Amino acid sequence: MTNILLRAGHVTRRFGTFTAVDDVSMQVQPGEVVGLLGANGAGKTTLIRMLLGLIAVTSGRVDLLGGPPDRERRRRLGYVPQGLGLYGDLTVRENVSFSARAYGAAEPALPPALAGYAGVLVREVPLGAQRQVAFLAALAHSPEVLVLDEPTSGVDALARAALWDTIRGQAERGAGVLVTTHYMQEAQQCDRLLLMSDGRLVAEGSEADIIGSTTAIAVSTGDWARAFAALNAAGAPVMLAGRAIRVANADPAELAGVLSAAGIEASLQPVPATISERMLMLSRQARAS
Repeated sequence: MTNILLRAGHVTRRFGTFTAVDDVSMQVQPGEVVGLLGANGAGKTTLIRMLLGLIAVTSGRVDLLGGPPDRERRRRLGYVPQGLGLYGDLTVRENVSFSARAYGAAEPALPPALAGYAGVLVREVPLGAQRQVAFLAALAHSPEVLVLDEPTSGVDALARAALWDTIRGQAERGAGVLVTTHYMQEAQQCDRLLLMSDGRLVAEGSEADIIGSTTAIAVSTGDWARAFAALNAAGAPVMLAGRAIRVANADPAELAGVLSAAGIEASLQPVPATISERMLMLSRQARAS
């Protein structure tokens, strides 16, 4: 039987009358990168904090490396939170050294990209470099599980690519990786995806599994702002990327009728749906249920 490194079984977390995570079950196995996707407020960070034992579950069970997420099991974990978990009043070298000693590991050498910042306070180095420091600190003890909450947010494309090389390298050596991201291009680099909406898990599987047979309609028009407003007012699941309008899982005839009634000329073309469009559809369905 495959060893499960990280598991949630029917986990729920309530804050008073608000349910942040609602009956979620998931797992992470050795050597796989699992992407946890969802809009802000979907419950991703709350789920992660329960998995790591940072907050208690209201109901259900979490397991880290075969048991409850206690202090000893967390020593075998690498974690990069949204806030990076670094000490702004320590230098880059001091942050890395402190983290390594806390885990009883040898202090890793700073890579060339960070060597010039060795004696600089972390709060004074660029965000991209801070994220590299956080990764270096989290990986110093060769963790068996790596949990990354928005690890590439706010950094440029080259830095994101380098960090993803690191993530894949950790999976290749056998670590299980759970990562949240808002970048749909990064979702394509995950072995498996978990989609959350309003605290619930609404889909899981590969990108192709989740998109399934969902299609979209591309709307081409010179009056894109009015077209978007008209379709949105009609309740269509419309998305806008630049000036490109797309509507997921829609009837072209209905869309044409809405646009015609608004006096807007447009051409409509069926196209394959994206993971973002499928997420929008699933979120709408979850809220309606």
